[in-house]
Amino acid sequence: MRNTRFILAASMLLSASIAFGQAKDGKGKAPAAPAPMSFFVTSAGSGKGADLGGLAGADQLCQMRAAAVGRGNSTWHAYLSTQGAGAVNARDRIGSGPWANAKGQVIAANVAELHGDTLEIARMGNRITKTSALSEKGEILNGVGDTPNEHDILTGSQPDGRAYTDAADHTCSNWTSSGMGTAQLGHFDRMGGGNASWNSVHPSQGCSQQNLVATGGAGKLYCFAIN
Repeated sequence: MRNTRFILAASMLLSASIAFGQAKDGKGKAPAAPAPMSFFVTSAGSGKGADLGGLAGADQLCQMRAAAVGRGNSTWHAYLSTQGAGAVNARDRIGSGPWANAKGQVIAANVAELHGDTLEIARMGNRITKTSALSEKGEILNGVGDTPNEHDILTGSQPDGRAYTDAADHTCSNWTSSGMGTAQLGHFDRMGGGNASWNSVHPSQGCSQQNLVATGGAGKLYCFAIN
């Protein structure tokens, strides 16, 4: 009887060990925890079209959205460029990466991968798609084929993430106008507009909330944690 109990206990211990081992990866290490959220598309815009209160107001919007879901401990910046004297490039204000969405999926390892800085990197592309460009709440947002389509994202940027240098307004007066001007837009779902750019596809019809909605958006932003 004692031997039978010993064999039964050993068998149970072996089964538990196997189960534990199966929960590990192929190298015998426990799977790494998902990366904390460091990238999202705002679930809503400011409500004032492209008048965000400048870069500071846009950053505050990102910070508030992140804080609402428990990620306010990081510093958040909106992916926006400005024009004119002291122009700012969106790519220069978002940190160095990597960046992960609300599900822990990495969308880009660094600034070069995010923008396809070399031919080889550009061929591979970043991992921003409709199913990965999630809101701060972890939600998939409306894109092409949904009603309403809100795939336009304010960026004011060229495809390489840099500011425009011509005389046209691509930033709705550096994100202070809800009237005159236009804003350059990207498509988070990588669909429509003649190219698959996430950050630079076409200009808006204007800077008001109505103009942004009519173009196919809602004044939403890309937000990145810089630390």
